[in-house]
Amino acid sequence: MKILVSNDDGYLAPGISALAEALAPIADITVVAPDSNRSGCSNSLTLDRPLSVFRAANGFYFVNGTPSDCVHIALTGVLSEKPDLVVSGINQGQNMGDDTLYSGTVAAATEGYLFGIPAIAFSQVEKGWKELDAAARVAREIVLRRFDALQKPYLLNVNIPNRPYEKLGKILPTRLGKRHQSEAVIRAHDPQGREIFWIGPAGAAKDTGPGTDFHATAAGHVSITPLQVDLTHVAQLDALAGICHD
Repeated sequence: MKILVSNDDGYLAPGISALAEALAPIADITVVAPDSNRSGCSNSLTLDRPLSVFRAANGFYFVNGTPSDCVHIALTGVLSEKPDLVVSGINQGQNMGDDTLYSGTVAAATEGYLFGIPAIAFSQVEKGWKELDAAARVAREIVLRRFDALQKPYLLNVNIPNRPYEKLGKILPTRLGKRHQSEAVIRAHDPQGREIFWIGPAGAAKDTGPGTDFHATAAGHVSITPLQVDLTHVAQLDALAGICHD
């Protein structure tokens, strides 16, 4: 099995090293990741400048671009063969509910999915890399499941509680929960006295009911959510058709 590994925390992040190390015994892996932290960049591609690919001493490739750039370049310019799977992570912090729209971790996996390749995004629920070895072990087990019963390509979003392996619960299929609106921006001033703004933290979880990713991970379980890219609001189509025909 050939696996492309990427992330949004950058090629030096502990999470991608742990993921690559966990997968190396079971697959032929290639790591292509951003040169620095690109969290929150979503599915953006860099179109206003050329990109460069470098090789680190550990064999990882790194790109001066976004996670989507990394996977796009890997699939169309770096790899000589199409991989069997694209994996992203392990991210420092959860990507649940509405987070998935902003997440660079999920975006890297999504780029592989858009190229017709099964893809999985892995995140730890809390920041700080606590119990990272356990998360990497879970990631390897999930990759080994292969998910042959799923329609291909599939796109899966996995969130793993920061717990020792033996204290983790089951791997549960979940739906995305929802958050409240983000907190207000944080106002400050630069050294020249000009007003600047920091984007505020994400809002608290709103929909955390049974079946959601929030509910599963709060109980110590590993959440795995199948995602899709089609944003069409199907239920609104008939109403819109009536308006357009008036």
